[in-house]
Amino acid sequence: MMSKLSCNPPQRPPAISRRVLLIVLGASIALLAGMPQATAGDAPAWMHAQVNAALPAHDEKTDAVLLYSETNVTVLSTDKIKTTVREAYKILRPNGRERGTVYVYFNPSRKIKSLHGWCIPAQGKDYEVKDKEAVDRSLSGGGELVDDVKVRLLTIPAPDPGNIVGYEYEVEERPFFLQDMWYFQEADPVRETHYSLQLPSGWEFRDFWLNHPEVKASQAGNNLWQWTVSDVREIRHEPAMPPYQGIAGQMIVTFFPPGGKAANGFAAWDDMGKWYFNLVGERVDASPEIKQQVGKLTASATTPLQKMQTIAEFVQRDIRYVAIELGIGGMQPHPAAEVFSHRFGDCKDKATLVRSMLQEIGVQSYHVVINDRRGAVTGDMPAHNGFNHVITAIQLPDGMIDPSLVATMQHPKLGRILFFDPTNELIPFGQLPGYLQANYGLLVTSGGGELVKLPQQPSAMNSIERTAKLTLDAGGTLKGNVKEVRLGGRASSERYALMKVTNDADRVKPIETLLANSLSSFHITHASVSNLHHTDQPFGFDYTFESDHYAKNAGGLLLVRPRVLGNKAFNLFESKEPRKFPFEFEDPARDVDTFEIAIPAGYEVDDIPPPVDADFGFASYHSKTEVSGGVIRYTRTFEVKELSVAVDRADELKRFDRAITGDERNTVVLKAVAH
Repeated sequence: MMSKLSCNPPQRPPAISRRVLLIVLGASIALLAGMPQATAGDAPAWMHAQVNAALPAHDEKTDAVLLYSETNVTVLSTDKIKTTVREAYKILRPNGRERGTVYVYFNPSRKIKSLHGWCIPAQGKDYEVKDKEAVDRSLSGGGELVDDVKVRLLTIPAPDPGNIVGYEYEVEERPFFLQDMWYFQEADPVRETHYSLQLPSGWEFRDFWLNHPEVKASQAGNNLWQWTVSDVREIRHEPAMPPYQGIAGQMIVTFFPPGGKAANGFAAWDDMGKWYFNLVGERVDASPEIKQQVGKLTASATTPLQKMQTIAEFVQRDIRYVAIELGIGGMQPHPAAEVFSHRFGDCKDKATLVRSMLQEIGVQSYHVVINDRRGAVTGDMPAHNGFNHVITAIQLPDGMIDPSLVATMQHPKLGRILFFDPTNELIPFGQLPGYLQANYGLLVTSGGGELVKLPQQPSAMNSIERTAKLTLDAGGTLKGNVKEVRLGGRASSERYALMKVTNDADRVKPIETLLANSLSSFHITHASVSNLHHTDQPFGFDYTFESDHYAKNAGGLLLVRPRVLGNKAFNLFESKEPRKFPFEFEDPARDVDTFEIAIPAGYEVDDIPPPVDADFGFASYHSKTEVSGGVIRYTRTFEVKELSVAVDRADELKRFDRAITGDERNTVVLKAVAH
């Protein structure tokens, strides 16, 4: 029942994220090898009832199945909720052994009251492990994150194929929200899963269902409600699939005490917006030091836009990203005065400071609560757990029109608003990173909350324009110069990789990676980078290379691949299984390649590949190979127009992929000139 608003916060991990969490905690799990051995002890009756249970539908790739799960939530008051969880897995393959590691998160507001684990071997006696065998580990690490969330790890012995492992734990917490999320779909097939909700007398609830038909609650006692879901298919990883939160079957249930809604309970986006607006409160108020800094920064600015740009750049670059999240501080921003004084903060802190500073030049702005993975939040239901990031919406003054202000939308009440991410220092003011485009965010105003869809920028603003002038000799060696001009996310990703590189020799590594993915052998003879620190300018690479045996000799003919560098194909058609989830492009993009290859003396063109024109609406690919004046000229354009491709268009996506793959493999045939 907890979420945090840092750029990548530790959230309550649903069962579907078990494997991801175990990777993060790999070092901690390794330490468990030295723990005392479990003792013999009978597994509980609810686990033994699963020994002869029929398995849910699965295939030969399934590592484990969830035989039984139950989550029992007891609301004791607005300040106390008790939850008991039981789960039993049957291990089918060696990779399923990780189901024998149990993790439960806790913090000062969430106490673990008990934790037990058992194994029922196919042969022999049961094993039992108790609380004292568990170890606690911090989830902090990376991104300069400090928080009070920890995880308790318990390893169950003998999680081998054929055995059943299970666990039970009870937690008691003081909730930030009167809302709970029941994730009943995960990476393993599920046979049977239950959820129960015990409410105090006079309380009510409202349930929302996502990615699964609604299941009506049955009343099993005095304000005791139960739900059961059976035979749930697994979520199996697919390339470029949406985030789990957006596709997994789940129920979100909100509780209401007698007499109406509590301050921390909501059943609509408007309710959450009001709650977050009150949480921010007067923390956007400027201190005298902030007022002085704004005056200093904007003293030489001659227009309102220049003032806004100067403030934005200051918060992006001079306020270091550090997240200190203790208790409600995981969601509540620090006061702008503290963020400015300390010169550090996380995403919600930066959003608060930039709002405070903009307010001093007469510009109104608002918090926008969002997720940094497109698709994690949908408009289907209000749920706090889908958010992990905060940005700013700026109400543009009337008449402020400038081509640099692209990330805008027309709001029916607020007028033209600009979305700005003060945490991402590599994206210029006026633009959005790709992961926020066409993404849903909660716009928080004094009137409440509203889920809005952020704009998608033109694909040409995120691009690579690569031009090469190359020569080929009769021995097949290719050499020459390549120039790359990068815009948008194509530029910021390279800047991010190179910003902290201190050794000039290491700055060619992105070029080496590109060449290694395209050429069997190469040698870089020169390389330079342009506009590394000037984010308002195009980023560039300029390099010269040689590649031996690039052209292949085949019976006196030279076979030359005109597409020298860069791979656009996804290789989706190699999978025989039908796709189950939409395909998500990272961002709109438009890349253009132009490669000119001088033909070696004594050779002429015998055959060239046909042009390719593939346009499926969501994306297009056009290529052409021409010969003129002893030069092979290959041009291609790859453009992403829509960010999500629905499952029912998977065949089109595969045909698009095949067209690209075929073109990238095509060759020009050269033959010796007859004398």
